[in-house]
Amino acid sequence: MFKNARTTSLALGFALLALPAALAHADPPGDSPFLARVRQATAPYKNINVAAAAGWFARDAFCVSGPDHGAMGVHVVNPALISGNQPYVNEPQILIYEPQANGSMVLVGVEYVVIADAWNAQHPDGSTPKVAGQLMNLVPAPNRYGLPSVYELHAWAWRNNTQSNFADWNHNVTCQKQPLPIGL
Repeated sequence: MFKNARTTSLALGFALLALPAALAHADPPGDSPFLARVRQATAPYKNINVAAAAGWFARDAFCVSGPDHGAMGVHVVNPALISGNQPYVNEPQILIYEPQANGSMVLVGVEYVVIADAWNAQHPDGSTPKVAGQLMNLVPAPNRYGLPSVYELHAWAWRNNTQSNFADWNHNVTCQKQPLPIGL
């Protein structure tokens, strides 16, 4: 399916799209107003093909996991939504999917991203961006994602997170089912 482990091609990143979408297998988190709004806004993107048609793409097709923190999943980005402006709960910049053994993807959460330099230039008072009252976290550069400094917030709207529904890592998400690229 993949020719090498570092591909960033849109076509290769979405090679999995031809496979059927799997059904979510874990109950979504409780109905906090925040998470309910996220689920309402992102329900069409449970089908990753709909996300691709709407301009979302995988920067790379690899699932982000940690040795002792659980996983984040595969990040599918809509660059047109990333800026230094105030984020809105119904417009996440990143959709997060959990890969399945059959190659399909299950939507498990979202991530909000604000470019820190742009935000800070607009807010010299030192304020931190919030999404519907939820404080975002600063991820300074350099970072493992190769991004400039950003503010970010995960929201596990489609998969419960025992740590917090706004924690970066989720023990109920796994990368173990992602098929290995050909040639590894």
